[in-house]
Amino acid sequence: MLRMTIERVATVIGPPKDAEGSPLPQIIEVLPEYEDCLLRIEERSHLWVLFWMSQLDPEHRDVQQVHPGGNRENPLTGVFATHSPMRPNPIGMTRVRLISRDGLRLTVEGLDAFDGSPVIDIKSG
Repeated sequence: MLRMTIERVATVIGPPKDAEGSPLPQIIEVLPEYEDCLLRIEERSHLWVLFWMSQLDPEHRDVQQVHPGGNRENPLTGVFATHSPMRPNPIGMTRVRLISRDGLRLTVEGLDAFDGSPVIDIKSG
C-alpha cells in the first residue's frame, strides 16, 4: 500500500453559512512557512481551495455509493460521480472568489469548508 503525507498549508476560519443558511465570507489563514507561496495571489480573482474534511466520521470513508443530495428518489450513484462528502479520502475542493489578502489571511467567498478545516492546497482558478 502506498503511504502519502499531506501537510496542512492553512486553516479555514469562520463558518461557511450564517444561522439562516446564507453564505458568509471566510478567512483562510496560511501558515507562516508558506508566506512566499502567496506572492501575487491578490492578482487572482478566483482560487481553488483543497481542504481535508476533518469532521467526516471515519465510517463514512467506507461508503462507496450514495443517493445524490441525500434524496432516496435519486438513483444510487458511486461517490466518484457525485459531490458527496463521503469518500475514501475526504478531500474537499471548492472554487472561491478572492475578496482580499491581508498578510497571511485570505478573505474568500464561496468556500464550503467548516471552521478549523485544514487547507491542503490553494491553486489559481
